[in-house]
Amino acid sequence: MLLEESFAARGHVNIRATHEKTVEVTKETHLTTQGDCIAAVAAEKGLRDLGSEMREAARRSDSIISLSLRLGDRVFTTTGRGDPNLTWEHPTDMVARMSGYTCPRTLMVHADKATIHIPRSLIPLLKDPQAAIAITVTVETPP
Repeated sequence: MLLEESFAARGHVNIRATHEKTVEVTKETHLTTQGDCIAAVAAEKGLRDLGSEMREAARRSDSIISLSLRLGDRVFTTTGRGDPNLTWEHPTDMVARMSGYTCPRTLMVHADKATIHIPRSLIPLLKDPQAAIAITVTVETPP
């Protein structure tokens, strides 16, 4: 079963995308340069806003979860796993983690990429406050 939700977010002048372990998308509109894991701001959804069917599927350790950021014809995707400890309760944030750590902000664990892996040619686009970023979250579970 494949479940998918898409929503819009924006770029921000302070996006650095240099974190080595996570990728974050947030509904917050303010960003300092310390937020080096943040790839998009002003998102229309936080984890709590994603569908309950997706949330339940994400709690399966055999689920595959992806987070994609699309800017025009350019796409960056990180893919990881579900975990029984995922709650998807955070109202503003979603974090893809390369580690197995879970908290209310965790979208997926054991992700294959962090913001440091975003092609550097995409960073100027992500830094543009007018940039429209299409975010897609998918959860796939085996039959």
